[in-house]
Amino acid sequence: MGSEGEILKKPRVLCLHGFRTSGEILKKQVEKWPQSVLQNLDLVYPDAPFPAQGKSDVEGIFDPPYYEWFQFNKEFTEYTNFDECLQYIEDFMIKNGPFDGLLGFSQGAILSGGLPGLQAKGVALTKVPKIKFLIIIGGAKFRNPDVAEKAYSSPIQCPSLHFFGETDFLKPYGLELLESCVDPHVINHPKGHTVPRLDEKSLPTMQSYLEKIQKTLADKED
Repeated sequence: MGSEGEILKKPRVLCLHGFRTSGEILKKQVEKWPQSVLQNLDLVYPDAPFPAQGKSDVEGIFDPPYYEWFQFNKEFTEYTNFDECLQYIEDFMIKNGPFDGLLGFSQGAILSGGLPGLQAKGVALTKVPKIKFLIIIGGAKFRNPDVAEKAYSSPIQCPSLHFFGETDFLKPYGLELLESCVDPHVINHPKGHTVPRLDEKSLPTMQSYLEKIQKTLADKED
């Protein structure tokens, strides 16, 4: 371990935005968090590989352009361009990394929650360092049977922080994801499917989670 008062390395975090939004939009959503949190993270916000193929739910709230990570059917069970999406994320991580963890919202949170399992199985992110932690906001499990079987066949080993909105339509599915995690931490908030502000109740949870991550990363370097 380092000496007292050492400056711990900022975890470098790949931030995956929601369906038909953008890296810039997620950045605006996350920047509502206090500086005491933001200054301890090195956040990187790529755009997804595919321009939005339909109307975005954030039209009129956030400016375009809008992007999507992959496409899916009405039941969320069949995916299009999924392998291309995984390849795109890996290429971005190789070029701009190394990354320590993932932060995801909505479609980006579904991806983030599934990637450690896919990486452990050797199906995705095989050329980059192991994902060491997750921040999942409004997430869920993959519903495609083939992808889900690979992503969750073993419990998710890395620490994870999950945000649950009281009125978020994805909350029941996010709770399913929670059950697959070995070391989960939880923040509940009263809002819906959104990136919430951190209040006096959730801020300490977030800060202690980040401290834990920084210590873990420091221990691994030692």
